[in-house]
Amino acid sequence: MDAPLLGGAGTTENKDYPAVKEWKEAREVFWIETKRMWEIALPIVFNIWCQFGVNSVTNIFVGHLGDIELSAVSLINSVIGTFAFGFMLGMGSATETLCGQAYGAGQIHLLGVYMQRSWVILFMTSILLLPIYIFAAPILKLIGQQADIADLAGSFSVLVIPQFLSLPFNFPTQKFLQAQSKVNVIAWIGLVALILHIGMLWVLIYVLGLGLTGAALAFDITSWGITISQLVYVVFWCKDGWNGLTWLAFKDIWAFVRLSLASAVMLCLEVWYMMSVIVLAGHLNNAVIAVDSLSICMNINGWESMIFIGVNAAVSVRVSNELGLGRPRAAKYSVYVIVFQSLLLGIIFMAIVLVTKDYFAIIFTNSKVLHEAVSKLGFLLAVTMVLNSVQPVISGVAVGGGWQALVAYINIGCYYLFGLPLGFILGYTENLGVEGLWGGMICGIFLQTSMLLVILYKTNWNKEVEQTSERMRIWGGQDINIDKMGDST
Repeated sequence: MDAPLLGGAGTTENKDYPAVKEWKEAREVFWIETKRMWEIALPIVFNIWCQFGVNSVTNIFVGHLGDIELSAVSLINSVIGTFAFGFMLGMGSATETLCGQAYGAGQIHLLGVYMQRSWVILFMTSILLLPIYIFAAPILKLIGQQADIADLAGSFSVLVIPQFLSLPFNFPTQKFLQAQSKVNVIAWIGLVALILHIGMLWVLIYVLGLGLTGAALAFDITSWGITISQLVYVVFWCKDGWNGLTWLAFKDIWAFVRLSLASAVMLCLEVWYMMSVIVLAGHLNNAVIAVDSLSICMNINGWESMIFIGVNAAVSVRVSNELGLGRPRAAKYSVYVIVFQSLLLGIIFMAIVLVTKDYFAIIFTNSKVLHEAVSKLGFLLAVTMVLNSVQPVISGVAVGGGWQALVAYINIGCYYLFGLPLGFILGYTENLGVEGLWGGMICGIFLQTSMLLVILYKTNWNKEVEQTSERMRIWGGQDINIDKMGDST
């Protein structure tokens, strides 16, 4: 073709793709969107890998202290931490929607206001969630966890409160940078943080002999180091989006809270769903082996999930930017391309797990019993990896388009009215144990993913552009009617 199919973001050309009717046009669109998507996604994936690596490496160090210590830290990371983390991440996802659409619409000055508004909302949310960390031990006992594991987990939970309090500033700042595709700096910060974290774990746990206290201290320092580094970059190197602290952060804050809550509910229902597997496993016979084997599998699954959480963020940026620019076909084609590629990657990871299922547990523990327990879960882990390759991508589309409320309703039905009860029946009534719990919940993920794919196929992207334009008109500083805001999102 004589000219590019589509002008790039930030260029003066705002033309959308023409309708793709021939194989040559489809191939060109495929490569254009592949390049644009992975230029954003790869640095985000690398950063998320580094941040997940902080948790995973900590589990590896703690796992060699003992099985009880591994169970305690796994419970905090998988239950208490995931509960709070999921809610905070969800509340911060409103910033992802609005910053991405504002940047696409050329209203870059609004990004700093949205980020600060999210700081305020997330900080107040973190204060409300603090009792979960303070009273982690009795909460874990209340949901049926062993007393010795719960007590040790409770002690660790109190020590990582500083790490939790960094999240209200970490998440919105990341979304601010991602919306502008300033993702390389996030990747470099994540890499340096991971390297320093490994060094701190070695010194604090083994050299100084601080055990779990040392692991918690390393968590706290690393998390605040990442957060402060991002803030410094925003203040000194993001002059277009950052114009200093402003009282506008408090203006119309309740309407912003409303969108934040919709985002939080959507993401929390997804994050808490897999967390509940760990909780239910704690009620099985030989709870330590059940929790540890499942936690190891979830850790491996987490490494793959981090790729698609990064793709989730990237597709959210692409969709929100293109909708803000008024280019419906570009938004649609970017979604189709990345869903196809994600499914292909998921199949590759499934094959890798099936080949290595008898061996990867040795990274986390020396226990032969755990090695065998993990191997038995290998097939379920492989299936989960395929589903988790597509599901986060569709969630990213939902965030980019502002569909959080719709996805929340689907999650309730598929996860909590179908998948969770089925897992309980298979795990306890049919005595299939961990395999039954996990298998039933996989069915819920499959149903949810299938429904979202149908919705995605039937989406009217021209209508999505109209709704985005209305949202930008409202949030661009004109009078806000909260009821109307709820309808538009």
